[in-house]
Amino acid sequence: METNLKGKAVLITGAAKGIGRETAVAFGREGSRVALFDIDETGLAETAAAVDAAGGKATTIKADLSSAGDIEEKVAAAIAHFGGVVDVLVNNVGAGAVRTFDQLTDADWDKTFSLNFMSYVRMTRAVLPVMRKQGHGAIINNGSDLARQPEGVPIDYSASKAAVLALTKGLARSEGVNNIRINAVAPGPIWTPFWTQPGGFAETMGKFHNMEPQKAVEHEMSLRQLPLGRLGKPEEVANVIVFLASDLASFVTSSVWGVDGGSIRAIA
Repeated sequence: METNLKGKAVLITGAAKGIGRETAVAFGREGSRVALFDIDETGLAETAAAVDAAGGKATTIKADLSSAGDIEEKVAAAIAHFGGVVDVLVNNVGAGAVRTFDQLTDADWDKTFSLNFMSYVRMTRAVLPVMRKQGHGAIINNGSDLARQPEGVPIDYSASKAAVLALTKGLARSEGVNNIRINAVAPGPIWTPFWTQPGGFAETMGKFHNMEPQKAVEHEMSLRQLPLGRLGKPEEVANVIVFLASDLASFVTSSVWGVDGGSIRAIA
C-alpha cells in the first residue's frame, strides 16, 4: 500500500532519541523531508544521519521546547526551508518521573505541563495557519496509556497526557473543516531512553518500589498484566504514527490509537 509521504514536509519534536528518532527514520524510509526539533544537538545529528541513510532528507533545529522562547520563529524557519509548506506535525517530546502526589510541588507540575502539554500547544499554534491556507495537514500527538488509565504515580505525567488527548479531540473537531486531521497515539511502556536515562522512569520507579531499576520495571509490568508480556519498541509506535500521517488514514481523525501491548482494558 502506498502512503504517499514521499517528499512531504514533516516536523517532529523530541527527535533526538527514542520514539522521536524511530519516527523520523520511518518517515525517511518513505522519502519524506523531515525537520527535527530537540535540545540535544548530538542526538539530533545522529537522527539526521539515520534519516538520510534511510532515504529521506533531514534538517535539524536545536530548540528548548519546555518554554515559549523562539519556537514560532524556528518553526517558521523550518517551514520556509520546506518552501512554505508543512504536511505533518508530530508532537512527541515529553519527560516524566515517578513521584507521588505529595512529593510534587507547583514547580514540578508546571515543568511537566510546560514540556508535555504546552509544547504541543505552541507547535500546533505555529503550524495551523499554514495548514489552513494550504487546505490540508495531519497532526499526530504522542499521548500515553496513562492518560486513559491513570495510575497513582506518576500522576502529573498522566494528567499532562490526558490534556494532550483533550487537545487532540477538540482541535480535530474544529479543524476538520480545513481538511486537517488530528489524531493521537497512546503508547504503553516502551523501552526507550525515556525509561533508561538517569532520572528516567526506570530509576525513579526503582526508588519508588525500593528495588533496582530493572527489577522495578519488571515488577511494574507484572502489576499492569500486559497481555503481550513485554515492553514495546519505539519502532512499533513509529509505524502507527506514519500510518496516521499517511493517505492510508485519510478518513481517520479525532482518534486515539493505543500502542500499549493490551494495557487498556476498557472497551471505549
